[in-house]
Amino acid sequence: MNYGISVLFRLIPLLMALICFFFGGYIFGYGNDEARWVAGPVVFSLGVLCLALYATAATIIRQLIHTYNPVVKYLLPAMGYLFALGTMILGITLLNMAEPQNMFVPGHVICGVALIAGCISTAATSSTKFTLIPGNSHGTSDKINPAGFSATTESTLIGITIVLALVAWVWAIVLLSGASEGDHLVAGSVMAGLACICTSLIGLVASISRQIRNDYGEKDRKNWPRLVFFMGTICIVGGIVELLAAAAPVNTTGFILIGLGLVCFSISSKVLLLAKVWRQECKLANRIPLIPVMTALFALFLGAFLFEEASLDNAFFVPSRVLIGLGAICFSLFSIVSILESGTSSK
Repeated sequence: MNYGISVLFRLIPLLMALICFFFGGYIFGYGNDEARWVAGPVVFSLGVLCLALYATAATIIRQLIHTYNPVVKYLLPAMGYLFALGTMILGITLLNMAEPQNMFVPGHVICGVALIAGCISTAATSSTKFTLIPGNSHGTSDKINPAGFSATTESTLIGITIVLALVAWVWAIVLLSGASEGDHLVAGSVMAGLACICTSLIGLVASISRQIRNDYGEKDRKNWPRLVFFMGTICIVGGIVELLAAAAPVNTTGFILIGLGLVCFSISSKVLLLAKVWRQECKLANRIPLIPVMTALFALFLGAFLFEEASLDNAFFVPSRVLIGLGAICFSLFSIVSILESGTSSK
């Protein structure tokens, strides 16, 4: 990877973060209707995920272009965790606001986004020894690499994502238990989709950390990609079911679930790439980055159709805007999987 390409791949998630921040602020600031109070903060918070993805991208790229140093090693993951903490505080603050009452949904969703940001920051932390992966992959020994993570560190990294995913799932179940109220069903459905993303990130963190330690095996190669694909499928099928079965206007939340499923499939591209190039050649490895490109385009085009529908029915206002933010996340993930492909390529 040359320096120019490295700058481009680091710039992509930063640009997507700026788009989410400015677009979310624009939605929130130009109007007083309830839909803007929901969509604006949610889209704004999605920019935090792009910043966390930037931390991951920069962690890997700096190792590839030999500009990595101890300060950056700790600063980048810490930045991601700091943004995750700030986002959680923002979400809790919105939940505790007495007025306006419609902050219930965005407050819970933003807290879920914070949990995802924590998982992505853990992926950045697990990537701090990324350059060991190509050597382990091209070697023939199954012995633990002493330069890699210890068993305790590996378990801790995977454990953090598992805990965050469990928190998201419990949170979603608690909200859905009060689904007789429309706001609970909306917030619970979206939180379940966010929990699917957290669960997908378990596969990414496990794949990276286990390949660094050199204890990645055939079960890992098969099971982690399957887990991520399963989470994406749950989101999309759940979204379609909600579109067909839930009462209007709550049913439009199904479009957001579909968008969250697209994010899961974007994450699958990285887990799949790591599985395909481990101890074997994959002629189509350089095509895998097309997966997040396609999911980003699908999210953006779907959002465009919903924008048009929102001019006739305000129930489509929130999902049309949120899908644009989710498309930005998918495109940021394209940057990450392209970096992984460059770092693991045998060419």
